[in-house]
Parts: sequence; structure tokens; C-alpha cells
Amino acid sequence: FALNPWDVILCISGTIISCENAIVVVVIFYSPAFRAPMFLLIGSLATADLLAGLGLILHFAFVYFIPSEAVSLLTVGLLVTSFTASVSSLLTITIDRYLSLYNALTYYSERTVTRTYIMLILTWGASICYGLLPVMGWNCLKEPSACSIVKPLMKNHLIILSVSFFMVFAAMLQLYVQICKIICRHAHQIAIQRHFLATSHYVTTRKGIATLAVILGTFASCWLPFAVYCLLGDHSSPTLYTYLTLLPATYNSMLNPVIYAFRNQEIQKVLWAVCCGCFSSTLPFRSHSPSDV
Repeated sequence: FALNPWDVILCISGTIISCENAIVVVVIFYSPAFRAPMFLLIGSLATADLLAGLGLILHFAFVYFIPSEAVSLLTVGLLVTSFTASVSSLLTITIDRYLSLYNALTYYSERTVTRTYIMLILTWGASICYGLLPVMGWNCLKEPSACSIVKPLMKNHLIILSVSFFMVFAAMLQLYVQICKIICRHAHQIAIQRHFLATSHYVTTRKGIATLAVILGTFASCWLPFAVYCLLGDHSSPTLYTYLTLLPATYNSMLNPVIYAFRNQEIQKVLWAVCCGCFSSTLPFRSHSPSDV
């Protein structure tokens, strides 16, 4: 049989995604020091991306080695669940970072922990519901004309997912604008207190805005092409366009560990300790606040 090179590339991407996020999941969930809300949300994101990577691998294996409609529905459902959970986890991280700045005095409380668990339950509950829709019968196996650009998902199903993405993106954009304003205000106040307004305010503000631009720009550039094409395309659209827009979307799961986990100083300490062969779950940490905003 002939292998589609695009499927091979997606499978390779899934392998890289799985390896990256497996490291993050192991470090966070097997280290007692990482129990703060911020790390729980990063762990949720890594878990979602890990499942997305495994879903890409399983989809390739089942399509070429165990072709079956039932199995196809299961793998597509897994991909929908994992990618939805990944995007939703990005929103929860954004909300957590905003609240950590807006309510800095009350952030370290039981209320924050409770809010984090509620966000995790809502995130994974909604994601699982979205993923179960194809398995429960909302698919186009019996009606090919109702298919979307991603078979066997129905056009209406993909439209709902795309609209949900745009709502998440709009919410993240608004929150990061507010975060940017808070960063500028704090930098200005600190600079005035230290009597070097020109340099400190400029450097701190520029660093904060650059970080936010990277986070939001990466998310938008990876997912926007696919979300727009989901709205415009249908079952008769060229498959090539689906691959060209879907592949960058998978890269978001590849970049998330770099942006949200590997840049964190506490996680860096543990990774360096593991590499040096001196892993300890009681390593000292600087703080448990949502740093590297």
C-alpha cells in the first residue's frame, strides 16, 4: 500500500509531541513539590498535548494497519478531546496568570486551589463531551455529503469547534491586554520607587510585552489557519489544504512545553537535576507564582 507523506509527517510530529510532553507530565505529576495551581494547569496542558501526540500516532497506525470505521471514530474522538483540552488549558493558564496579577494579595489561598480544580473539571468535561460526539453517532459515515474537511466529523461539529476556538482566542486576547496593562503599571510604579524610570520601566515593559506577544502570536499562527479553513471548507475541499492547515495546529502542542514548561525556572531545576543524576523531590524552589508571564 502507498503511504501518504502527509500522514507520515503527522505521525512524526505526534512522536515528538508525545516525547516532549511526557517529560513534562512525569516531572510535574511525580514531584511532590509541583502541587501549586500553576503547575497543575501546566500539567493539564501537557497531558492534553501528550494525548494529542498519541492520537496522531494511533490514527496513523490504525488507518494503515487496522482499517476500521469504529477504530477511526475512536481515534478521531481522542484527537478532538485532546486538542480541545489543549486549547482550553491555554485559556485556564491565561486566567490563572491574570488573577495572580490582579488579585496578588489573595492569590495564595484555598480559594485559588478550589478555582483551579473547577477550571480543570470544566476543561476536561467539555473536551470529553466534544470528543464523544462522533462516537455517539454524530458523524458522517452514512452521509458523506455532510462531512467536513476532517472525516468522519460532520460539518456542523467542526463549525462548533471552530467557533469555540475563536471565543477562546478572543478571551485570551482580552486577558493578555489586561495583563499587559498591569505589567506596565507595576513596572512604572517600581521604576519610580527606584528612581530610574527611563531604563527600568522601558526594559521591564518591553520584556513583558514581548513575552505576551510570543505566547499569543504562537497560538494564533498555529490554530487560526485551521480554524478559518474549518469554517470555509467542506467534504469536497482539497485534502491538501486540510493537511497544510492541520500540521501547523499540531505544532502548537509541540511548542507548548517550550513556552509554558521548559522556560519555568523551577521545572528547569528539576530537569537539570535529572540530567545530572541527582533527582530529588525536595529540591528548593524560588516561588510558586505564575512566573514567566
